[in-house]
Amino acid sequence: MDTPFTTIAVVGLGTMGTGIAEVLARAGREVVGIDIDPAAARRAVASLEASTARAVRRERLTERERGDVLARFRTFSDLSAAADAELVIEVVPESYEIKQQVIRELDAVVAPGTILATGTNALSVTRLAAESLRPERVLGLHFFNPAPAMKLVEVVSSVLTAPPAVEAVTGLARELGKEPVAVGDRPGFVADGLLFGYLNQAAAMYEAKYASREDIDAAMRLGCGLPMGPLALLDLIGIDTARTVLEAMYAASHDRLHAPAPVLGQLSEAGLTGRKAGRGFYSYAAPGSQDVVPDALTPHEGAAGVPGRTVTAVGVAGSGTMASGIAEVFAKAGYTVVLAARSQEKADTAKGRIAGSLERSVTKGRLTAEARDEALARITPAGSLDAFAEVDLAVEAVAEDLLVKQQLFATLDKVCKPGAVLATTTSSLPVVSVARATSRPQDVVGMHFFNPAPAMKLVEVVRTVLTADDVHTTVREVCAKVRKHPVDCGDRAGFIVNALLFPYLNNAIKMVEEHYATLDDIDAAMKLGGGYPMGPFELLDVVGLDVSLAIEKVLHQEFRDPGLAPAPLLEHLVAAGCLGRKTGRGFREHTRR
Repeated sequence: MDTPFTTIAVVGLGTMGTGIAEVLARAGREVVGIDIDPAAARRAVASLEASTARAVRRERLTERERGDVLARFRTFSDLSAAADAELVIEVVPESYEIKQQVIRELDAVVAPGTILATGTNALSVTRLAAESLRPERVLGLHFFNPAPAMKLVEVVSSVLTAPPAVEAVTGLARELGKEPVAVGDRPGFVADGLLFGYLNQAAAMYEAKYASREDIDAAMRLGCGLPMGPLALLDLIGIDTARTVLEAMYAASHDRLHAPAPVLGQLSEAGLTGRKAGRGFYSYAAPGSQDVVPDALTPHEGAAGVPGRTVTAVGVAGSGTMASGIAEVFAKAGYTVVLAARSQEKADTAKGRIAGSLERSVTKGRLTAEARDEALARITPAGSLDAFAEVDLAVEAVAEDLLVKQQLFATLDKVCKPGAVLATTTSSLPVVSVARATSRPQDVVGMHFFNPAPAMKLVEVVRTVLTADDVHTTVREVCAKVRKHPVDCGDRAGFIVNALLFPYLNNAIKMVEEHYATLDDIDAAMKLGGGYPMGPFELLDVVGLDVSLAIEKVLHQEFRDPGLAPAPLLEHLVAAGCLGRKTGRGFREHTRR
């Protein structure tokens, strides 16, 4: 289909419609903006004027080019203005009734060859197409907010869509500098289909008072490298919009992970829909503002609490990457460190790994040679846990096996002095089960570092029902001293990060199992549309498929939710020995190093 798309109509001039109009006008298209609200049209014009003025100031446009862009954008209040458009993109509110009415009215206005694109991210494109006199010309064109900046565009086909229409719109997306991903018609498509399940779980986690809004958001930013935490993102998207998307997803999937958390309905009904209302999960300086202001839920810095215990000497049990990294973190922060392994040789090797890491920091200018030598001198390798007799804090980083950890903690109980804090770095096992292996469960706490420990800022602080208040305070104080960000969470599977991350990864695998989208398209969609530093399959191969499967089994066992059952494809790959980068093959082939 050779369609030039010289004139394109955009119906609905809210934030998304205005952004799409700007993208089109700046790409040389004549843009007909249509909105029944004159105020919306005026705001759209003002927005384009402001954004192009900024572009001139930044020398990305000349004044002449700016004038040309503004001249290409005209606004109208009636759909008849779309008569000469070769493509119409509707971005009116997410309502079947409203969208179907728009499509029916456009049928009577536009030429027979005009393509009608819906910008929906939640409703059935097939159901909308069925309202048209020419359903083969109706498809989905899902931009992401803000449209001028976000590269992803999902091109959605229904069973009725003609392939030439898809090809023409896909070509346009590329000409606009976007990355089009072809997807089928199901609620949420790829990016939102994965994103909104994760956001919903975060809302449910907050509603259950498992963790504070600040800790949930900090955990996902610092633990996963995301640009925004899930609750802040819900406020940006609009809590009412998120609820609508989830309702549509749940109606199609009947997956409990998509059943909107009640708090989303409560906030929506109260008009607390996020940034646009000035209040959602957080409070903002004004409606539409991005500036968060303190409210009744904001933590008070420096609030008086139970004093912590004194920590000057730290023991780290283990000889792997995580143990070495944690020992390096403590040594660089000035602590005396005993690094104990199953043999003196293994402990010496682990210290050698730390020496190499510190040397790389010196080479990169992040550490002085003097600081390197001082940190290394603080670390004493030992071949037995007996060396922990005088440590104030013992941190284990051994295999993720409950029996192994219980045996180790039983030994720590005998070796460590009274009052020493005993911490486990487990990411999925119950901390209380480890604590009960000792005669002093009140001294046991979870201290979940993230790999690589020297670089990752997050530590999940996990207190059990038996953990003493001063132990909790001690660990938080230690986190501050080693320049890590502690987040508090209770003793349940996955804590914050893994409980939110791995169901998302599992759902991505299910999309591939169902032949809904390819690995490459899913990875591209989440990086370009969700701002993720890695796509889900890239991440799975890095983490290790066996590790991922173990965590997903623990989550499924604890929460008993059928939607958390590990995807069969993941189980098959692990059974075949395809564990990711470490074996040279996971979801993709990798070069063995």
